[in-house]
Amino acid sequence: MAGYRQILYHLTFHTKNSEKVLLNSGNDELYKYIWGLLKNKNCKLFRINGIEDHIHIVCELHPSIALANLIKDIKLASSKWIKENHIYPRFSHWAEGYGAFTLSTREKDIIIKYVMNQQEHHKKETSREEFIRLMKENGIEFDEKYLQ
Repeated sequence: MAGYRQILYHLTFHTKNSEKVLLNSGNDELYKYIWGLLKNKNCKLFRINGIEDHIHIVCELHPSIALANLIKDIKLASSKWIKENHIYPRFSHWAEGYGAFTLSTREKDIIIKYVMNQQEHHKKETSREEFIRLMKENGIEFDEKYLQ
């Protein structure tokens, strides 16, 4: 019996201590690398972008992949790759946590545009303010003392 699904996520994670080390010169390479990781796990990438201290990914999760494992694999593999290829000289590693927000098909295009415009968006809102807003908008309870 065929299974039909659409599991859309808006993912975001930060550098350790939200250090501003993801310089634009290496972003295209990093994003292509992460796209390859997603593709190898049968996940579909719709958009990836970010600024100096975090990235956003809009993707479809394959049902055979656990979300926590996907995030762990992306962070571990990309961290190793960044260091081996000297993409961002001051990068040490990704922060421990992440944000994962489910999307409806109707929201997908809106979130893709939002992720595309990260540089412009962050002229008005800090990364921390953005993460808190995303959690509130998605009804996620949190304690601010654990946020970077």
